[in-house]
Amino acid sequence: MRVLKLLLVFALLTVGGVAWIALRPLPHSAESVAFSIPAGASLRRTAQVVESAGFDLPAWQFELLGRLLGRAATIKTGSYEVTGQTTALQLLNKLTRGDVSQGQVVLVEGRTFKEFRATLNAAPELAHDSASLTDPELLARIGAIPLNNLASPEGLFFPDTYLFDKGSSDLHLLTRAHQAMQRQLATAWEARDEKIPLKTPYELLILASLIEKETGQASDRPQIAAVFMNRLRMGMPLQSDPTVIYGLGEQFDGNLRRIDLQTDTPWNTYTRRSLPPTPIATPGFAALSAAARPPPSDKVYFVAKGDGHSLFSRTLEEHNHAVTKYQKGQK
Repeated sequence: MRVLKLLLVFALLTVGGVAWIALRPLPHSAESVAFSIPAGASLRRTAQVVESAGFDLPAWQFELLGRLLGRAATIKTGSYEVTGQTTALQLLNKLTRGDVSQGQVVLVEGRTFKEFRATLNAAPELAHDSASLTDPELLARIGAIPLNNLASPEGLFFPDTYLFDKGSSDLHLLTRAHQAMQRQLATAWEARDEKIPLKTPYELLILASLIEKETGQASDRPQIAAVFMNRLRMGMPLQSDPTVIYGLGEQFDGNLRRIDLQTDTPWNTYTRRSLPPTPIATPGFAALSAAARPPPSDKVYFVAKGDGHSLFSRTLEEHNHAVTKYQKGQK
């Protein structure tokens, strides 16, 4: 009987001790504590990381709690952040749920892929696994098939706000952005006006990129699309300044000159009458939709008014008058 009582007392003390470990508040010195559990970390290694992060929780106690609750094999890799008060049990639950902390990166409409890569490289919470890869190597790593002979990644990644697990690979984010563009492009192509003079979804993507770069105000976007579509039907050169700038690449110094308009590159839509060989930027869904279903219009010219809007003209005479008024500052 005495032995039984001693065992009962021991059991109660053990249960009480575990409960104390599990439920007592864990003070820490900072308002927010961030730490990362590396891939393949054992429960013991995880407990050491937690203690090193600054929690008042000896590693052996966290390991004991995890083993008693059968959580030794369920810890999820990733970056975590704890704000406010927590307990060992809450912390263990967080790690077994994989409730990782997230970062955010914004890929903006109208930016080039080079600018996208710079944005990702500047995100400190991403693992920069793509940093040493060339563009073709990057496309191969994420399983993206180039849609042109130049193996260009331009336009293949959808602009959006992306949340990601802190410490995750930028290649994973780029895969998501590429898949998103495939879905959005397929949706726009499926909804297109079948009378538009575009043969493939990729041609739609190219034209949408021109529309994106030429649009100062969203209300002008459909009319810009209509002008480009009319010019394609008529065999007129598109004469889009952003295509010339894109073709100049690093040579462009911010000042577009007449000689630049006359210097032929594959992207110069003054010297060539077709679409450029690749997109010149990343279009958003509004630009894709405008390219797919432009409104009826007889306009074939437009000029920037200086306030973000454009003025659209039907004849060259009207257009020249608008250029004189709005770009040369004359009445």
